[in-house]
Amino acid sequence: MGVRAWALLLVLCGTIFLEGIDIAMVAIAIPSIRSDLGLSTGMAAWVVSAYVLGYAGFTLLGGRAADLLGRRRMFLLWLGIFLVFSGLGGFATEGWMLVVARFVTGVAAAFMTPAAMSIITTSYAEGPDRNKALLVFAGTSAGGFSLGLVVGGLLTELGWQWVFFTPVFFAAAILVAALRLVPPELPRAGTGPSRRFDLPGAAAAAGAMLLLAFGVVRLEHGFADWPLTVAAALAGLLLVGAFVRVERRTADPLVRLGIFRTGSVVRAGLGALLYLGAFMGFQFVLTLYLQDLRGWSSWQTAVAMIVLGCDVILSPTLTPRLVRRFGNARVILGGFVMAAVGYGLFLPVGADWPYLAMFPTLLLAGTGFALTLGPQMIAATDGVAEREQGLASGLLQTSTQFGAAIGISAVTAVYGLVSGGAHAGGGAGGAADADLAAFRWALVVPVVMAVLGTVVAMVGVRTSRGGGRGGAVGAGPGGGARGGRGKGTGPSRTVAGSAQPAALSAPESPRRAVREAR
Repeated sequence: MGVRAWALLLVLCGTIFLEGIDIAMVAIAIPSIRSDLGLSTGMAAWVVSAYVLGYAGFTLLGGRAADLLGRRRMFLLWLGIFLVFSGLGGFATEGWMLVVARFVTGVAAAFMTPAAMSIITTSYAEGPDRNKALLVFAGTSAGGFSLGLVVGGLLTELGWQWVFFTPVFFAAAILVAALRLVPPELPRAGTGPSRRFDLPGAAAAAGAMLLLAFGVVRLEHGFADWPLTVAAALAGLLLVGAFVRVERRTADPLVRLGIFRTGSVVRAGLGALLYLGAFMGFQFVLTLYLQDLRGWSSWQTAVAMIVLGCDVILSPTLTPRLVRRFGNARVILGGFVMAAVGYGLFLPVGADWPYLAMFPTLLLAGTGFALTLGPQMIAATDGVAEREQGLASGLLQTSTQFGAAIGISAVTAVYGLVSGGAHAGGGAGGAADADLAAFRWALVVPVVMAVLGTVVAMVGVRTSRGGGRGGAVGAGPGGGARGGRGKGTGPSRTVAGSAQPAALSAPESPRRAVREAR
């Protein structure tokens, strides 16, 4: 790739880095925020949950908005909103102010991130350049989160407000660079779809995602107020049904339902949900174990967990070589196997384990992340028509957010149920043994999710074998059961190795457009 292509990638990766570092810093600062503002446990939890609700609830809509309203426009607009509301969080004097600021920040991320990913998939030619860009993009996410844990611990010592002010400087720098580097979009010739926005579909989709996300977040309360959790989930499912009905009847659907018949897209989404759920669930349990049971400080915990961010190095270096040699599907399978083994090794965790005993799990989990998320991004977008790249990106990002919410909520619920029961029964060996038993049971959640992800990845390997070696860099959809250019991709818009705007591609053929619309 040329200098301009790398500069553009740096800007786009800056957004996913910004998102990761923001989430991590806020998580580290929650105890200080709770103490300073006098928040209840429930309100403190909502500071985190509000961001998840906004992100998971609007990512699908954000991805499609990038396709219909302009990727550059959506990226710049919502990056600016992210900047403003992140900064406003630092001025909060009441819990509700912080919750509102975090919710809007999550919504901004829901529009900004799919737009950034779709700019990558439409600006770099499908094949080695695009795959390398997506792998770097994926690696930057975990790198931002890992660095955020350390930086968040340092900034919290200065004052929790700085965890909200610091992203403002990052976002401002990215915004200035993006105005210059993100290429303008040129209108395409008449074969593209109408730009009428499907408002009923958008309302149904946003409502369904918000209710489902709320139901998932409520899982952490276990059986407490379970009717509310069930009601939210059922209402969300009803709105999903209404959304499908609307999309089937409208002439200009928000989501072309036929995209769900693309096996690589579905497997990538399900795999991302399972991997992120396992990864974030394990990270949450590990944090509780180190701080609550072992008494480590937030600074010690952050340093210990840095190895989880090794994917920021491995994703752009090792993963492309493995994908080129073994194919997307096999690399994803390898990542899931490493994660399942790593989490399994942590199941017999003891109250006085040395760090050396934890290190293999941390290294396997971080390496598995590098081998899994980036190739899933490739699988989710390869062979998808240019006009639906935002939708494909939104579907994948929705899966990752729901996965993270499910993983954290599930381990919290299991830990609470086991720990509460053990304490109530005066568990043998005292409270420490009861807590340790609860940690072990909570660890079963990421192990199960990683094993399920392994099964999904095995299906992907079998599918890729049906079309030959497949899966290599530059192969067909999903890392490629088919060689050559993926179905419906159309001429690639590329800035890779060139200073030319990406919008100079030729229009799609009418025959291809008709085939994709079915």
